[in-house]
Amino acid sequence: MEKHHYIAVVFLLAGGILSAIASKDFLSMRDADILHPSQFVTTTGMLSDYLPEIKGTYGDTKVYYFNSGNPGATVILLGGTHPNEPAGFIAAAVLVENAQVTKGRLIVIPQSCASGFTATDPLEACPTHFTINTQSGPRTFRYGARGGNPLHQWPDPLVYRHYPSGQQLSGMESRNLNRSYPGRVDGSFMERNGFAIVQLIKKENVDVAFDLHEAAPEVMIINAIITHEKGSDIAANAVLNLEFEDLQYSLEISPKNFHGLSHREWGDSTMTFAFLMETSNPSQGRLRGVTSEALVVEGNDPFYKTASKLDNVRITYDSSGEPLSLRVARHLQGFKRLVESYNEAHPENSAIIENIPEYNAVVSDGVGKYLK
Repeated sequence: MEKHHYIAVVFLLAGGILSAIASKDFLSMRDADILHPSQFVTTTGMLSDYLPEIKGTYGDTKVYYFNSGNPGATVILLGGTHPNEPAGFIAAAVLVENAQVTKGRLIVIPQSCASGFTATDPLEACPTHFTINTQSGPRTFRYGARGGNPLHQWPDPLVYRHYPSGQQLSGMESRNLNRSYPGRVDGSFMERNGFAIVQLIKKENVDVAFDLHEAAPEVMIINAIITHEKGSDIAANAVLNLEFEDLQYSLEISPKNFHGLSHREWGDSTMTFAFLMETSNPSQGRLRGVTSEALVVEGNDPFYKTASKLDNVRITYDSSGEPLSLRVARHLQGFKRLVESYNEAHPENSAIIENIPEYNAVVSDGVGKYLK
């Protein structure tokens, strides 16, 4: 065998080894994240309980129910609508593993877009997993994609036309759960997912609904509470109370002509008061450096530190970074204050949700303390 043949064989072997390593990492994203429900979770179910057509697909996902046994409001919280926004998923996990409901009900869907947890966004060089240190050892979770896995809905159309409004968006938005509402039973993979969630809200007579998100630090809606107009008074009262705690949240009203989003379509098609919350996540930003696991968890990026000092760049970025614990703490505190504000406005039909960690405790102790 000539020398160049040996070189070719070496390159083929090296390529095969690297492919095997990469494929193992890729396939590991199909392994579900494990949560440890608290003793106060009364039952669990699946999203397919509300739409059997998605049973056995990657659109199906676990649903956790806290039923106090005492009459009151029903509250639902969704995490993982965009799986590359981990604070929403982890905040939902903290509720599943800690919350106690003494009046009314709480329903939690930690990974609303289960499909998106099985892949990462192409060309973003994101990690597939991240690790949080807990009191009983490290726990690893998947860092997914913004939309559903293209293997589960292919191909993307050139133009996505939202049902039923006809609004036109980029084709890749057809895999975005937060552009799919109110969905349809005979629609695409993601439209069926959205339809199932709306059916859950209707059948369970949900009074208050939350959708937890994150955005790049340079995006205008970070650290915001976005509400359907019928929840504006509730949101305004919550924002005021959060201000007293030195926590700033901007209040945004859902635009009536932007369709497919949870706060718009849940509010229009159901009786629920719908709220969406955003935190500031540097691992999503366009100014970021290496998108490492450390950036996801610690939220500390030198490029954002530089940008925050420039007057011509509008970002919110603390000098110590935007760690995951801080972002989860903001979601939990916003959730608590919004539920309390709803209760003030509807004392005859309130929900009491206890054992949610306080903001300062999560920031100082780390979110891992509240994960089993």
